[in-house]
Amino acid sequence: MSTSFHEIRFPARLSFGSVGGPERLTEVVTLANGHEERNTPWEHSRRRYDAAVGVRSLDDIEDLVAFFEARRGRLHGFRWKDWSDYLSCKPSVEPDFNDQKIGEGDGNRTVFQLCKTYRSGEQSYCRPISKPVVGTVRIGLADDAQIEGVDYDVDYTTGVVTFATPPGEGAEVTAGYEYDVPVRFDTDAIRTSVASFQAGEVPDVPVVELRP
Repeated sequence: MSTSFHEIRFPARLSFGSVGGPERLTEVVTLANGHEERNTPWEHSRRRYDAAVGVRSLDDIEDLVAFFEARRGRLHGFRWKDWSDYLSCKPSVEPDFNDQKIGEGDGNRTVFQLCKTYRSGEQSYCRPISKPVVGTVRIGLADDAQIEGVDYDVDYTTGVVTFATPPGEGAEVTAGYEYDVPVRFDTDAIRTSVASFQAGEVPDVPVVELRP
């Protein structure tokens, strides 16, 4: 992640109710016979949001503008809570160390990247998680809970888990956690109007995910 990233979360009460989610880039070529060839240059999806949807008062606008100015518009990245997708588990339960498999021991490797796997049918997609929320990461090894600071350490700025001792051959490494999305503003301007806001209108403030 670029050094122009601020480890601060956009106010969660303002991102609540925001519109957004993952996007993909698919190149579609129609052949002469009418068949299609589809391909993508992206290994991972990219998320987009509207940071202004949760703005409900003039105080909210003040907070939005202050956050925007402190990030210098598009210059500095920041953390974003995606209320529709911020857990290693289903929203109805609490994160558990068995939620996600993040690797398998080989007797030598000590470093593992947090990730989240999305499954549908026989297909799946593994998403790297680079911004776990401090204090929420739970790690398991061969179905046994591990102790942070003793058995492993977490870099909460990268999502990298480092074990004190290499997990044994074939030992499954699992994790549970909450996480944020690394993003930046996708505009260098916020235009507000008190009159239009009181009439129920708020500015568009696009936010786009940063690649880890």
